[in-house]
Amino acid sequence: MKVGPRYRVEFRRKREGRTDYRRRLNLLRSRKPRLVARVSLKHVHVQVVQATPSGDVVLASAHSKQLGKFGWKTPTSNVPASYLVGLLCGYRAIKAGVKETVFDVGMHDVVPQSKVFAVLKGALDAGLSVPHGEKILPQEERIVGEHISKYAEKLKKDDPEGYRARFSRYLAEGVPPEQLPAHFNEVRRAIITQFGG
Repeated sequence: MKVGPRYRVEFRRKREGRTDYRRRLNLLRSRKPRLVARVSLKHVHVQVVQATPSGDVVLASAHSKQLGKFGWKTPTSNVPASYLVGLLCGYRAIKAGVKETVFDVGMHDVVPQSKVFAVLKGALDAGLSVPHGEKILPQEERIVGEHISKYAEKLKKDDPEGYRARFSRYLAEGVPPEQLPAHFNEVRRAIITQFGG
C-alpha cells in the first residue's frame, strides 16, 4: 500500500512570520518573566510577561504614547523615546515585584545599538536584571539623542528647507531638534522623580 507525501501545516503565527516558536520555547525554559519589546514606525510598546499554562499574564507595561504625561513632545519611535519607554516599564515591573527577566525581541533582527536595545538599556537603568552583553547596548550619546541633534544642526546649515521638512513635527511642538538632549533629560528626570529614584 502506497503512502502519499507527509505534510504538516505550520502554526498560523509562524506562517505569518509573527512568532519564532523555537526562540520562544528557549525563553520559556528560563522560567523567568519576559521583557517583550516591540518597535513600530510610530510607537514603542514594552511589556513584562509571565507565561502560565492558561496563557501569558502581563505584569507591567509601557507605551510610547504614555510619555506625553511626562512632558515628551517629540516623535515616539526614536532611540531616546525607546529608552524612556524601557525605563518606565522597568520601574513599573519593579513596583509589581519583578526583579529579573529575559529579553524577548520577537522577530526583530538583532542589530547592536538599535532602538530595541535602547529599550533594554532603559529597563536596566530602572533596576531590572536582564542577561545581556555590554556591546549590544547603545552609547549614552545615542540614548540622549545627540546624533539627532548634530544631524539637525548640520542640515539646518546646509539645507534649511530640508531641515524644516525633516523636523516639522519637532518644530510644530516647539522643541527644536538641536535641543533634544536637554528635552530628553527633563523627561527622564520626571520619570525617575515619579518612581522615587
